Amino acid sequence: MRTQVAIVGAGPAGLLLGQLLHRAGVDTVILERRSAQHVLGRIRAGVLEQGTGELLDEAGVGRRLHREGLVHEGIELCFGGVRHRIDLRGLTGGRCVTVYGQTELTRDLMDARRAAGAPIVYEAADVGIHGYEGPRPSVRWVEQGRAREIRCDYIAGCDGSHGVCRASLPASALGVHEKLYPFGWLGLLSETPPVSPELIYANHERGFALCSMRSHTRSRYYLQCALDERLQDWPDERFWGELRLRLDAEAARALVTGPSIEKSIAALRSLVVEPMRFGSLFLAGDAAHTVPPTGAKGLNLAAGDVRYLAHALIERYHSGSERALDAYSERCLRRVWKAVRFSWWMTGLLHRFPETGSFGQRVRQAELDYLVGSRAASAALAENYVGLPYED
Repeated sequence: MRTQVAIVGAGPAGLLLGQLLHRAGVDTVILERRSAQHVLGRIRAGVLEQGTGELLDEAGVGRRLHREGLVHEGIELCFGGVRHRIDLRGLTGGRCVTVYGQTELTRDLMDARRAAGAPIVYEAADVGIHGYEGPRPSVRWVEQGRAREIRCDYIAGCDGSHGVCRASLPASALGVHEKLYPFGWLGLLSETPPVSPELIYANHERGFALCSMRSHTRSRYYLQCALDERLQDWPDERFWGELRLRLDAEAARALVTGPSIEKSIAALRSLVVEPMRFGSLFLAGDAAHTVPPTGAKGLNLAAGDVRYLAHALIERYHSGSERALDAYSERCLRRVWKAVRFSWWMTGLLHRFPETGSFGQRVRQAELDYLVGSRAASAALAENYVGLPYED
Protein backbone atom coordinates (compact mmCIF):
# COMPACT_ATOMS: atom_id res chain seq x y z
CA MET A 1 0.00 0.00 0.00
CA ARG A 2 1.33 3.45 -0.87
CA THR A 3 0.32 7.08 -0.44
CA GLN A 4 2.02 10.46 -0.65
CA VAL A 5 1.41 11.59 2.95
CA ALA A 6 0.63 9.28 5.87
CA ILE A 7 -1.14 11.15 8.67
CA VAL A 8 -1.01 9.63 12.15
CA GLY A 9 -3.90 10.87 14.28
CA ALA A 10 -7.52 11.64 13.36
CA GLY A 11 -8.16 14.52 15.72
CA PRO A 12 -8.85 17.99 14.32
CA ALA A 13 -5.21 18.51 13.24
CA GLY A 14 -4.92 15.27 11.28
CA LEU A 15 -8.37 15.56 9.73
CA LEU A 16 -7.85 19.20 8.74
CA LEU A 17 -4.48 18.42 7.17
CA GLY A 18 -6.02 15.54 5.25
CA GLN A 19 -8.86 17.72 3.99
CA LEU A 20 -6.58 20.53 2.80
CA LEU A 21 -4.29 18.09 1.01
CA HIS A 22 -7.17 16.16 -0.55
CA ARG A 23 -8.63 19.35 -2.03
CA ALA A 24 -5.22 20.08 -3.55
CA GLY A 25 -4.95 16.63 -5.12
CA VAL A 26 -2.40 15.21 -2.66
CA ASP A 27 -3.05 11.58 -1.63
CA THR A 28 -3.28 10.85 2.09
CA VAL A 29 -4.15 8.02 4.44
CA ILE A 30 -5.11 8.79 8.06
CA LEU A 31 -4.46 6.29 10.86
CA GLU A 32 -6.10 6.58 14.28
CA ARG A 33 -5.63 4.18 17.17
CA ARG A 34 -9.01 5.02 18.74
CA SER A 35 -12.51 4.51 17.40
CA ALA A 36 -14.40 7.29 15.64
CA GLN A 37 -16.84 7.41 18.56
CA HIS A 38 -14.00 7.92 21.02
CA VAL A 39 -12.54 10.76 18.97
CA LEU A 40 -15.93 12.47 18.83
CA GLY A 41 -16.41 12.01 22.56
CA ARG A 42 -13.47 14.20 23.54
CA ILE A 43 -14.63 17.39 25.29
CA ARG A 44 -12.11 20.06 24.36
CA ALA A 45 -11.68 23.71 23.48
CA GLY A 46 -14.20 25.66 21.48
CA VAL A 47 -12.82 29.18 20.87
CA LEU A 48 -11.58 29.60 17.31
CA GLU A 49 -9.39 32.45 16.14
CA GLN A 50 -10.52 34.27 13.01
CA GLY A 51 -7.56 32.79 11.13
CA THR A 52 -8.68 29.28 12.10
CA GLY A 53 -12.14 30.00 10.75
CA GLU A 54 -10.62 31.23 7.50
CA LEU A 55 -8.57 28.03 7.25
CA LEU A 56 -11.72 25.94 7.70
CA ASP A 57 -13.27 27.88 4.83
CA GLU A 58 -10.21 27.09 2.72
CA ALA A 59 -10.74 23.42 3.58
CA GLY A 60 -14.40 23.64 2.51
CA VAL A 61 -15.80 22.78 5.94
CA GLY A 62 -16.80 26.18 7.30
CA ARG A 63 -20.49 26.25 6.38
CA ARG A 64 -21.89 24.91 9.66
CA LEU A 65 -19.35 26.93 11.64
CA HIS A 66 -20.75 30.14 10.12
CA ARG A 67 -24.34 28.99 10.60
CA GLU A 68 -24.11 27.74 14.19
CA GLY A 69 -20.93 29.24 15.68
CA LEU A 70 -21.21 32.12 18.15
CA VAL A 71 -19.19 35.13 17.02
CA HIS A 72 -17.66 36.95 19.98
CA GLU A 73 -16.49 40.52 19.57
CA GLY A 74 -15.14 40.82 23.12
CA ILE A 75 -14.28 39.11 26.39
CA GLU A 76 -14.74 40.23 29.98
CA LEU A 77 -12.16 40.35 32.77
CA CYS A 78 -13.58 40.22 36.29
CA PHE A 79 -11.53 41.32 39.31
CA GLY A 80 -12.34 43.20 42.46
CA GLY A 81 -15.98 42.23 41.96
CA VAL A 82 -16.26 44.28 38.74
CA ARG A 83 -16.29 43.19 35.08
CA HIS A 84 -14.31 45.05 32.42
CA ARG A 85 -14.88 44.40 28.71
CA ILE A 86 -12.05 43.99 26.22
CA ASP A 87 -13.38 45.03 22.81
CA LEU A 88 -11.66 42.52 20.55
CA ARG A 89 -13.18 43.80 17.31
CA GLY A 90 -12.63 47.46 18.07
CA LEU A 91 -9.03 46.98 19.22
CA THR A 92 -7.94 44.76 16.30
CA GLY A 93 -9.46 46.45 13.29
CA GLY A 94 -12.48 44.16 13.06
CA ARG A 95 -11.12 40.72 14.06
CA CYS A 96 -12.94 38.48 16.49
CA VAL A 97 -13.27 34.85 17.66
CA THR A 98 -15.98 32.23 17.20
CA VAL A 99 -17.19 29.76 19.81
CA TYR A 100 -17.69 26.40 18.13
CA GLY A 101 -17.13 23.14 19.99
CA GLN A 102 -14.20 20.97 18.98
CA THR A 103 -16.59 18.01 18.81
CA GLU A 104 -18.62 19.78 16.12
CA LEU A 105 -15.51 20.78 14.21
CA THR A 106 -14.27 17.18 14.31
CA ARG A 107 -17.67 15.95 13.09
CA ASP A 108 -17.56 18.37 10.14
CA LEU A 109 -14.10 17.16 9.15
CA MET A 110 -15.09 13.49 9.52
CA ASP A 111 -18.12 14.07 7.30
CA ALA A 112 -15.95 15.78 4.68
CA ARG A 113 -13.44 12.92 4.72
CA ARG A 114 -16.24 10.39 4.32
CA ALA A 115 -17.89 12.37 1.50
CA ALA A 116 -14.55 12.54 -0.33
CA GLY A 117 -14.08 8.79 -0.07
CA ALA A 118 -10.58 9.39 1.29
CA PRO A 119 -9.11 6.52 3.35
CA ILE A 120 -9.08 6.64 7.13
CA VAL A 121 -8.34 3.69 9.43
CA TYR A 122 -9.76 3.75 12.96
CA GLU A 123 -8.68 1.38 15.75
CA ALA A 124 -5.27 0.91 14.16
CA ALA A 125 -3.28 -1.03 16.77
CA ASP A 126 0.47 -0.99 17.40
CA VAL A 127 1.16 1.90 15.05
CA GLY A 128 4.86 2.37 14.35
CA ILE A 129 6.76 4.79 12.12
CA HIS A 130 9.86 3.65 10.25
CA GLY A 131 12.51 5.02 7.94
CA TYR A 132 11.70 8.69 8.47
CA GLU A 133 15.41 9.56 8.39
CA GLY A 134 15.93 7.91 4.99
CA PRO A 135 14.37 7.87 1.52
CA ARG A 136 11.68 5.24 2.19
CA PRO A 137 9.52 6.13 5.20
CA SER A 138 6.62 3.89 6.16
CA VAL A 139 3.97 3.38 8.80
CA ARG A 140 3.04 -0.07 10.11
CA TRP A 141 0.05 -1.08 12.18
CA VAL A 142 -2.22 -4.01 13.02
CA GLU A 143 -5.77 -3.96 11.68
CA GLN A 144 -8.22 -6.65 12.77
CA GLY A 145 -5.31 -8.89 13.69
CA ARG A 146 -3.45 -8.44 10.39
CA ALA A 147 -0.13 -6.61 10.04
CA ARG A 148 -0.36 -3.74 7.56
CA GLU A 149 2.17 -1.30 6.12
CA ILE A 150 1.91 1.86 4.05
CA ARG A 151 4.85 3.41 2.24
CA CYS A 152 4.84 7.16 1.78
CA ASP A 153 6.88 10.25 0.98
CA TYR A 154 6.16 12.05 4.25
CA ILE A 155 4.68 11.30 7.68
CA ALA A 156 2.61 13.89 9.58
CA GLY A 157 2.60 13.28 13.33
CA CYS A 158 -0.76 14.67 14.46
CA ASP A 159 -1.28 12.11 17.23
CA GLY A 160 -0.97 14.29 20.32
CA SER A 161 1.38 14.53 23.25
CA HIS A 162 1.12 10.82 24.06
CA GLY A 163 1.27 9.61 20.47
CA VAL A 164 3.74 7.29 18.82
CA CYS A 165 5.35 9.88 16.52
CA ARG A 166 7.06 11.98 19.16
CA ALA A 167 7.73 8.91 21.30
CA SER A 168 9.57 7.29 18.37
CA LEU A 169 12.20 10.03 18.29
CA PRO A 170 15.45 9.60 20.20
CA ALA A 171 15.58 11.80 23.29
CA SER A 172 18.89 13.25 22.12
CA ALA A 173 17.17 14.68 19.03
CA LEU A 174 14.63 16.70 20.98
CA GLY A 175 14.96 20.00 22.77
CA VAL A 176 12.22 19.89 25.42
CA HIS A 177 11.05 23.05 27.22
CA GLU A 178 8.44 22.53 29.93
CA LYS A 179 6.74 24.42 32.73
CA LEU A 180 4.33 22.75 35.16
CA TYR A 181 1.74 24.85 36.99
CA PRO A 182 0.93 24.20 40.66
CA PHE A 183 -2.84 23.92 40.11
CA GLY A 184 -5.42 22.46 37.76
CA TRP A 185 -8.78 23.28 36.23
CA LEU A 186 -11.97 21.65 37.43
CA GLY A 187 -14.38 21.78 34.48
CA LEU A 188 -18.12 21.26 34.31
CA LEU A 189 -20.35 21.02 31.23
CA SER A 190 -24.11 21.55 31.63
CA GLU A 191 -27.22 21.96 29.50
CA THR A 192 -27.84 25.46 30.80
CA PRO A 193 -27.81 28.88 29.11
CA PRO A 194 -24.51 30.76 29.49
CA VAL A 195 -24.32 33.28 32.30
CA SER A 196 -23.04 35.93 29.88
CA PRO A 197 -23.05 36.36 26.08
CA GLU A 198 -19.23 36.67 26.19
CA LEU A 199 -16.56 34.73 28.07
CA ILE A 200 -15.80 35.89 31.63
CA TYR A 201 -12.26 35.45 32.98
CA ALA A 202 -12.31 35.98 36.74
CA ASN A 203 -9.41 36.69 39.08
CA HIS A 204 -10.58 36.15 42.67
CA GLU A 205 -8.90 35.65 46.02
CA ARG A 206 -10.38 32.13 46.08
CA GLY A 207 -8.86 31.36 42.67
CA PHE A 208 -9.45 31.74 38.95
CA ALA A 209 -12.79 31.01 37.26
CA LEU A 210 -13.88 30.95 33.62
CA CYS A 211 -17.41 31.14 32.26
CA SER A 212 -17.55 29.83 28.70
CA MET A 213 -20.10 28.11 26.48
CA ARG A 214 -20.57 25.70 23.59
CA SER A 215 -23.92 27.05 22.37
CA HIS A 216 -26.86 29.20 23.50
CA THR A 217 -28.03 26.27 25.63
CA ARG A 218 -24.81 24.52 26.68
CA SER A 219 -22.32 26.08 29.12
CA ARG A 220 -18.77 25.22 30.12
CA TYR A 221 -17.37 26.46 33.44
CA TYR A 222 -13.96 26.09 35.07
CA LEU A 223 -12.53 26.61 38.54
CA GLN A 224 -8.89 26.75 39.56
CA CYS A 225 -8.30 23.86 41.95
CA ALA A 226 -5.52 22.03 43.73
CA LEU A 227 -3.80 19.24 41.81
CA ASP A 228 -4.80 16.66 44.41
CA GLU A 229 -8.54 17.38 44.21
CA ARG A 230 -10.84 14.44 43.47
CA LEU A 231 -13.97 14.61 41.34
CA GLN A 232 -16.00 12.73 43.93
CA ASP A 233 -15.36 15.60 46.36
CA TRP A 234 -16.99 18.06 43.94
CA PRO A 235 -20.72 17.33 43.64
CA ASP A 236 -22.58 19.74 41.39
CA GLU A 237 -23.93 21.76 44.31
CA ARG A 238 -20.43 22.48 45.61
CA PHE A 239 -19.18 23.47 42.16
CA TRP A 240 -22.02 25.92 41.53
CA GLY A 241 -21.64 27.43 44.99
CA GLU A 242 -17.91 27.98 44.55
CA LEU A 243 -18.38 29.46 41.09
CA ARG A 244 -20.86 32.01 42.44
CA LEU A 245 -18.34 33.09 45.06
CA ARG A 246 -15.72 33.86 42.39
CA LEU A 247 -18.01 35.93 40.14
CA ASP A 248 -19.28 39.48 40.42
CA ALA A 249 -22.67 39.95 42.07
CA GLU A 250 -24.59 40.42 38.81
CA ALA A 251 -23.19 37.28 37.21
CA ALA A 252 -23.71 35.28 40.41
CA ARG A 253 -27.41 36.23 40.41
CA ALA A 254 -27.81 35.46 36.70
CA LEU A 255 -26.11 32.04 36.87
CA VAL A 256 -28.45 29.22 35.82
CA THR A 257 -27.43 25.88 37.34
CA GLY A 258 -28.29 22.33 36.39
CA PRO A 259 -26.98 18.77 36.41
CA SER A 260 -23.50 18.30 34.98
CA ILE A 261 -23.23 16.20 31.83
CA GLU A 262 -19.42 16.02 32.08
CA LYS A 263 -16.91 16.89 34.77
CA SER A 264 -13.13 16.62 34.75
CA ILE A 265 -9.91 17.87 36.33
CA ALA A 266 -6.99 18.80 34.10
CA ALA A 267 -3.44 19.72 35.09
CA LEU A 268 -1.91 22.74 33.37
CA ARG A 269 1.46 22.84 31.67
CA SER A 270 3.41 24.57 28.93
CA LEU A 271 5.61 22.36 26.74
CA VAL A 272 7.43 22.84 23.45
CA VAL A 273 9.64 20.35 21.65
CA GLU A 274 12.15 21.51 19.06
CA PRO A 275 12.56 21.03 16.15
CA MET A 276 9.24 20.02 14.59
CA ARG A 277 10.77 18.22 11.60
CA PHE A 278 12.93 15.08 11.54
CA GLY A 279 13.72 14.02 7.99
CA SER A 280 10.39 13.11 6.41
CA LEU A 281 8.51 13.26 9.76
CA PHE A 282 6.70 16.47 10.67
CA LEU A 283 5.13 17.04 14.08
CA ALA A 284 1.99 19.19 14.34
CA GLY A 285 -0.34 20.24 17.14
CA ASP A 286 -0.11 18.64 20.57
CA ALA A 287 2.59 16.27 19.31
CA ALA A 288 4.89 19.30 19.36
CA HIS A 289 3.49 21.66 21.98
CA THR A 290 1.01 22.04 24.82
CA VAL A 291 -0.26 25.26 26.38
CA PRO A 292 -2.55 25.95 29.34
CA PRO A 293 -6.08 26.64 28.07
CA THR A 294 -6.22 30.13 29.57
CA GLY A 295 -5.48 31.88 26.27
CA ALA A 296 -7.61 29.52 24.11
CA LYS A 297 -4.59 28.68 21.96
CA GLY A 298 -4.26 24.88 21.84
CA LEU A 299 -6.56 24.06 18.92
CA ASN A 300 -5.64 27.28 17.14
CA LEU A 301 -1.92 26.52 17.35
CA ALA A 302 -2.58 23.09 15.86
CA ALA A 303 -4.49 24.73 13.01
CA GLY A 304 -1.55 27.07 12.42
CA ASP A 305 0.87 24.15 12.18
CA VAL A 306 -1.46 22.40 9.75
CA ARG A 307 -1.75 25.53 7.61
CA TYR A 308 2.02 25.81 7.24
CA LEU A 309 2.45 22.07 6.65
CA ALA A 310 -0.39 21.75 4.14
CA HIS A 311 0.78 24.73 2.10
CA ALA A 312 4.37 23.44 2.15
CA LEU A 313 3.36 19.96 1.00
CA ILE A 314 1.11 21.36 -1.72
CA GLU A 315 4.01 23.51 -2.94
CA ARG A 316 6.25 20.43 -2.95
CA TYR A 317 3.84 18.37 -5.07
CA HIS A 318 2.72 21.18 -7.37
CA SER A 319 6.06 22.85 -8.08
CA GLY A 320 8.70 20.47 -6.77
CA SER A 321 10.06 23.11 -4.38
CA GLU A 322 10.96 22.01 -0.85
CA ARG A 323 11.66 25.54 0.34
CA ALA A 324 8.53 25.79 2.51
CA LEU A 325 9.07 22.28 3.91
CA ASP A 326 12.60 23.25 4.92
CA ALA A 327 11.24 26.35 6.68
CA TYR A 328 8.34 24.51 8.38
CA SER A 329 9.83 24.02 11.84
CA GLU A 330 11.30 27.49 12.13
CA ARG A 331 8.13 29.24 10.95
CA CYS A 332 5.89 27.20 13.25
CA LEU A 333 8.08 27.68 16.28
CA ARG A 334 8.13 31.46 15.94
CA ARG A 335 4.34 31.45 16.11
CA VAL A 336 4.23 28.73 18.78
CA TRP A 337 6.52 30.57 21.18
CA LYS A 338 4.48 33.76 20.88
CA ALA A 339 1.34 31.83 21.76
CA VAL A 340 3.15 30.03 24.59
CA ARG A 341 4.23 33.41 25.96
CA PHE A 342 0.67 34.75 25.77
CA SER A 343 -0.85 31.68 27.44
CA TRP A 344 1.81 31.80 30.20
CA TRP A 345 1.12 35.52 30.71
CA MET A 346 -2.67 35.07 30.86
CA THR A 347 -2.28 32.18 33.29
CA GLY A 348 -0.01 34.19 35.55
CA LEU A 349 -2.27 37.24 35.39
CA LEU A 350 -5.49 35.50 36.35
CA HIS A 351 -4.58 32.65 38.71
CA ARG A 352 -3.55 32.57 42.36
CA PHE A 353 -0.10 31.05 42.86
CA PRO A 354 0.83 29.58 46.27
CA GLU A 355 4.18 31.40 46.38
CA THR A 356 2.97 34.82 45.23
CA GLY A 357 2.64 36.52 48.62
CA SER A 358 1.19 39.95 49.26
CA PHE A 359 3.73 41.78 47.10
CA GLY A 360 3.10 39.61 44.07
CA GLN A 361 -0.65 39.87 44.48
CA ARG A 362 -0.55 43.68 44.66
CA VAL A 363 1.61 43.78 41.53
CA ARG A 364 -0.89 41.53 39.75
CA GLN A 365 -3.71 43.82 40.86
CA ALA A 366 -1.83 46.81 39.48
CA GLU A 367 -1.29 44.99 36.18
CA LEU A 368 -5.00 44.24 35.86
CA ASP A 369 -5.84 47.88 36.60
CA TYR A 370 -3.33 49.02 33.99
CA LEU A 371 -4.56 46.49 31.45
CA VAL A 372 -8.19 47.63 31.48
CA GLY A 373 -7.25 51.33 31.77
CA SER A 374 -4.78 51.45 28.89
CA ARG A 375 -5.92 51.14 25.29
CA ALA A 376 -2.43 50.03 24.25
CA ALA A 377 -2.35 47.25 26.88
CA SER A 378 -5.89 46.15 26.01
CA ALA A 379 -4.98 46.11 22.31
CA ALA A 380 -1.96 43.88 22.99
CA LEU A 381 -4.22 41.38 24.78
CA ALA A 382 -6.84 41.59 22.04
CA GLU A 383 -4.47 41.06 19.10
CA ASN A 384 -2.98 37.99 20.76
CA TYR A 385 -6.41 36.61 21.71
CA VAL A 386 -7.87 36.86 18.20
CA GLY A 387 -4.67 35.37 16.75
CA LEU A 388 -1.45 36.81 15.43
CA PRO A 389 -1.03 36.97 11.63
CA TYR A 390 0.58 34.14 9.72
CA GLU A 391 3.87 34.47 7.86
CA ASP A 392 3.13 34.23 4.15
